[in-house]
Amino acid sequence: MPQQLVVTAIGTDRTGIVSKLARLVTDCNCNITDSRMAIFGGEFTFIMLLSGDPASISRIEHLLPGLGLELDLTTMTKRTGAHQSRAVAAHYVLDYTGADRVGTLGAITGLLASHQVYIGSLQSQSRLDASGVLQMHTQMTLEIPEGEQPDAIRAAVMALLAEMNLTGSFHAQV
Repeated sequence: MPQQLVVTAIGTDRTGIVSKLARLVTDCNCNITDSRMAIFGGEFTFIMLLSGDPASISRIEHLLPGLGLELDLTTMTKRTGAHQSRAVAAHYVLDYTGADRVGTLGAITGLLASHQVYIGSLQSQSRLDASGVLQMHTQMTLEIPEGEQPDAIRAAVMALLAEMNLTGSFHAQV
């Protein structure tokens, strides 16, 4: 029976890191079933969900720390099970942009949590605009559980965005 392992690696960005990590996964006879990579500042970050038989998962757990040392990466692994699906009434995308201020993400995710909305993915990035003002753009995929009212959640989210001088959209995922 296949097992699953979450692998996280972080370290100074340079060419070839993904290739070496992927080669180790292949050499251990594991499969990358999901992954995300990003550069934060000068740091490379990579998260993978691997699957493989018990011996393959044990092998990568044993060999990864050595490759991490060689590549000057901090690595972490955690065994996991399959994602448990929940009863979902609807899938939505929340997308918003505006001046980057402390507490924005916390306020919005707090509102979503108060409505039991599950955040399936989140991507946020800040950049200076042409006038030198730090602007952020955030996109989330959301799962609204059965029993919650999507229109009421949309109205609450849009009111909060307006209150925070953010522009955005809250729409059904296609």
